[in-house]
Amino acid sequence: MRVDVRSVRRRATLLSRWYPREWRRCYGDEFLELLVDDLQERPHSLSRSLDVARNGLLARVAVAGLGGRSLHPDKDGRRSLAAFVCAAALFVTVALAIWAQLTIGWQWSAPDTVATTAAMFIMTVAVAALGAACVACAVPVACLAVRNLAKRRSMETVRPLTLVVIGLTALILGTHHFANGWPGTGGHPWAHQGIVPGGVAAYAWASTLFLSSYWLHPAALTNFPAVEVAWMFACPLALASVIVGVAKLVRRLEFSNRILRFERAMGVIGASAMALFLIGSALWIFDGGPGPRDLFHIGAIDVMELVVLVASLALAGRAVECTRDAARVFVPR
Repeated sequence: MRVDVRSVRRRATLLSRWYPREWRRCYGDEFLELLVDDLQERPHSLSRSLDVARNGLLARVAVAGLGGRSLHPDKDGRRSLAAFVCAAALFVTVALAIWAQLTIGWQWSAPDTVATTAAMFIMTVAVAALGAACVACAVPVACLAVRNLAKRRSMETVRPLTLVVIGLTALILGTHHFANGWPGTGGHPWAHQGIVPGGVAAYAWASTLFLSSYWLHPAALTNFPAVEVAWMFACPLALASVIVGVAKLVRRLEFSNRILRFERAMGVIGASAMALFLIGSALWIFDGGPGPRDLFHIGAIDVMELVVLVASLALAGRAVECTRDAARVFVPR
């Protein structure tokens, strides 16, 4: 039986793409030839395909900073930190959406269940702790970025910083504009209303408008002002710009062992605050009620958001653990 060499090589190339680019740069040519030989001997082998896929995914997990040793151990700590940034950013975005939803009802009336009241206090404390941890994490990174700008190869810093600045500018302008329409404005004062500052809650609500069940009802979106719908499209793009920029910045900067350990400590605090918020949100969703005038209504999107919180917390915890392992073997340049 005649073998089509081009077809075999094309299949081998596709299989090799399970591995990350940096792995293929080091071993790609040799591995490709081994695959070509094996494909010629065994054109149809499910075990080979599964083995390549499994090992390729494991290599990608290592490069992402979520487990295992990559080809560049000196970069593993930064990669794990970048993975934590992405997971934590996802968690914070969804958490703010849940918290902002509850703050609207909280401004208008006291909840009628102990579970909802306790959940609100727990989540508010967790949001404050998360905010403090994020600021503490950002300070060393910002200082290193400014210092790196003075070096010759500053483009490695300028490009991700540009993404961060563009995203933050859009977020600040957009949230400032839409925060004025916060539905919590005008609520009647009651005993514990003041635990949530109205301005903070308004900005949290405006920055998470896009996390809405209205996407499943396009006809309802037509009743929204066009500028608000445009913001619901633009906001996640701005958030993505900030997250990608920060992650790239963390992966490219040179961290000392001391800074790496500090960042990991802040990551542990942040992950603990995430776990606390998860407890509070679960308490509301599983034991809370709709409250007076349905102000604390629990919808399907809240359950979906809870699932996202669990998944992102698991990834953040794994990234923090990998950061600790990398810090043990890290040798500063």
